Amino acid sequence: MMEDIEELSPLRITSTVRALSSALRGKREHVHGPSNGKGDRLCPEPEKLWFKESSAKNLRNRDFLSPSTMLNTLYADGQVPPAVMARVLSLRGSGVLPVAGGEVMGEGLRLRVDRVAAFRSVLAGGISEYLKPLNQRKGCVVLNCPALHPKPNTPTPDTLSLGQLRTVLQADHMGALLRRQGFEVYFCPTLPEDSDVASFLHALGIDWPTAQANWTNDEREEKIQKALESSPYRESGTERGRRTSGGGGRKAAEEEEENEGGLRINLKRVFQEEGLLGYDPTLGTCKVHRDSVSHLAQLDLSTADITETMVTVLHVTSCQDEFRQQQIAVLWRASGATHSQRHLVCGPVKTPGSHLTAAQYLQLRKGQMKEASEMKYGDKVEGQTWDDIIKVMTSATIRFELLSTVHTSPVTLDVQREGGVSTKGPRGGVFVMYNCARLHTLFDSYERGVEKGLYPEIPDGSKLDFSALKEEGEWLLLFNYLIPFSELLDQSGQALDCEGGGARVNIKTEQICKFLVSLSKDFSSYYNRVHVLGEPLPHLFNQMFCRLHLLQALRELYHSALETLNLPPIRQL
Repeated sequence: MMEDIEELSPLRITSTVRALSSALRGKREHVHGPSNGKGDRLCPEPEKLWFKESSAKNLRNRDFLSPSTMLNTLYADGQVPPAVMARVLSLRGSGVLPVAGGEVMGEGLRLRVDRVAAFRSVLAGGISEYLKPLNQRKGCVVLNCPALHPKPNTPTPDTLSLGQLRTVLQADHMGALLRRQGFEVYFCPTLPEDSDVASFLHALGIDWPTAQANWTNDEREEKIQKALESSPYRESGTERGRRTSGGGGRKAAEEEEENEGGLRINLKRVFQEEGLLGYDPTLGTCKVHRDSVSHLAQLDLSTADITETMVTVLHVTSCQDEFRQQQIAVLWRASGATHSQRHLVCGPVKTPGSHLTAAQYLQLRKGQMKEASEMKYGDKVEGQTWDDIIKVMTSATIRFELLSTVHTSPVTLDVQREGGVSTKGPRGGVFVMYNCARLHTLFDSYERGVEKGLYPEIPDGSKLDFSALKEEGEWLLLFNYLIPFSELLDQSGQALDCEGGGARVNIKTEQICKFLVSLSKDFSSYYNRVHVLGEPLPHLFNQMFCRLHLLQALRELYHSALETLNLPPIRQL
């Protein structure tokens, strides 16, 4: 065992890969092999030298692999010099997983981690550092959801399309992720508190900002209107007369331009002169409508009290509304707003054979969830407790259906009324919530055993021998889920930090859902195979307690991941 690994430094996959790459490469001038023709050695990028294994099959004989193609690039005939091998095998460092051994085989240099030391470091050292992002960021993000703006009336659940619902869920998920990373997060627009759409979002577990029903934003609308009227990008009647009719643009925009009169802003001049990248070149000239002024006034309100110097406004919109939202964004710039604006665009939601509004979709899934629960649990499915469970399970089903796909790709839903929602099998949200509940049930059973005197209290991890964790599923849960989670949380903030990417931003918003489904599959497989609460015999307690420490950490991981989806854990089923 590695007794001297840094217990206080959380183990990180990225840190380990970086350290392994440095150890394998050494100094560039000592590298031998093919050159680029100028006498310099071609050296692979560090992140391509090593790969973390994740499949159960490969993890039986290795945890990290440097492929033979990489070794051949670094060393003649792929032969790793003994001194380099010694350096790799003796690797130490902050956040670096301890190495137990390695060998060069046909597929490359494969390494095994000192798993006992890794279990002890994570489970005895405290799990909290593994449940939060690597870096805490500073800044402010306003998440603007065009689907919820009045056009001219506040939308209702019956007018909200599934594609628009997808954007609202994306904004809600992004808000939770960004707050975890330290960002100050605001949402736009503010909804009337007595509106049907506010109640509908609340039923889905979305806490969207609201204001009193008689509240108005008239003063800000007047301010925006005046700013646009005095904008240097306002188009005069003379300029409009000189404009050619072949300026391109979308059909709706062209129709607007054909209307005479009204305030017009030359959007093309705005993004060209302001240096805005990635905007549609056919934006042209836009007539300013009251809906647009209302939208801009809401944006102005959402940023009014922000004292942070760095503010990013993220417009979360459907692909159908992207062009219109680009118009709004450039109009806001023309009114004098200088905040950074990015666009997260969601693909369409398809429902072959039927057309459902957001309200109908929620009712369908809620009814299916209740029916599935009654079939599984019978007459006990009644009362407030079960109403709450069905509400959360319905919300989980909808979130996983609409958020598990890459946000730019289309989502296809099965909304046939006879389809049902299964409580068995890896079917997204229900499957995840069910396995989270199984963990709570396990610990309830353990606590009852303690009360009966069958088991002692779980001792501190420092008093356990983690060599008892020999099941391949145990290492899979630690290595693929507990250790990498904090790096997964980091990714949405990193994407916002990227400059020069144009108007659109692509964030891997699907990863938390996919992570939870994959975690649930592997946990379910392990739980069905291993009897965690064994016979109450003293010689079996160490292994049982090691497993309970692992599953306690897993329960906290479920809670932490579900929190980014604004889903409370189900504690009983």
